[in-house]
Amino acid sequence: MLLHSCLTTVSEVSVLLENIITSKDNPVIKLYQKLASSKKERLQYGLFVLEGLRITQDALSEQSGLTHVILTKQAYDKFGDELFQADLRDAKTIVISNELGNRIASTGTTQGVFAICRIPVQKELSSAMKENGKYVVLFGLQDPGNVGMIIRTADALGLDAVILSGSCDIYSPKVIRSTMGSVFRADIYIENDTEKLFSALERAGVTSSAAVIDKDAVNVVKCGFDGSQAVFIGNEGNGLPADIASRCTRKVIIPMHGNINSLNAAMAAGILMWELKKER
Repeated sequence: MLLHSCLTTVSEVSVLLENIITSKDNPVIKLYQKLASSKKERLQYGLFVLEGLRITQDALSEQSGLTHVILTKQAYDKFGDELFQADLRDAKTIVISNELGNRIASTGTTQGVFAICRIPVQKELSSAMKENGKYVVLFGLQDPGNVGMIIRTADALGLDAVILSGSCDIYSPKVIRSTMGSVFRADIYIENDTEKLFSALERAGVTSSAAVIDKDAVNVVKCGFDGSQAVFIGNEGNGLPADIASRCTRKVIIPMHGNINSLNAAMAAGILMWELKKER
C-alpha cells in the first residue's frame, strides 16, 4: 500500500488498524454527529461534515480545510490507496467499525467515508462584484436539494457568484451532498440584510431581474443580459415577495406551454443562469 502525507510508515498504518473505534462516545464521532444534526453546532464550531468518497476527494483537491477523515474498516480497505495519495498532513485520520459507520451515516447505503471540514470565512458581498459579472440570488429558498443543485449548476455554467439571502443553511449535509463538490469551487456569499444586498448590487451597477409569474413581466429569451446581471429566485412555494420583486430593476418570466404556470426553483434557476451566460 502506497501511503504518504499523514500516513507515511507501516507502523502508522498498523496503529490505525489496531485502534479501530467502535464507540459512539468517541470525541470525534460525537463531534461529527453534532455537526451533522445541528446548524447551531456548525456555527459554534465553524465546522461542517461530508459523507462520501467523491466529495471528500473534492475537498482534498481544493484544499478546503479538512480537519478529520473518518473511514470505516471496509472503506479503508477499499479506498485507502486512493485517498491517501492526497495531502492529509493537516487532517487527523481515524478508522471506525463498519457498524459505527452505518450508525453515523445519513445515506441509506454509505460508502463509509466521512470528513469534517472548516467553514470558510465569509467575505463581504462587495468583493464579488466585477465588470460584467453574472450572479444568481437565492431569496428565501428552503429546500436543501434545490439550493445544492443551483450551486452545482452555477459552478458548471461559470457564474461569478451565488448569493444567498434568507435561505437554508448551505452547510447542512443535504445541501452539501446536492452540490456534488461544487460548494468547494463556486463563489458563495451570504447576505441576509436586504438593504445591504441591494446596496451592493446597485453600487456595482448590476441589473437585477426578478423571476416571477406575471403577465406583464419580460419574456426571459427577449430581455437581454448584457453587462453586470443578477437574477433573483424566490421561495419554492411562494416565490419572491412582492416588495423584493419591485425593488429589482425588472421582472422576467420563463414562458411555459399549456396550463403549467410554474417550475421547480432549481429548474427555473438553471434556465435563467443559462440565459445569463449564453453568448449573444
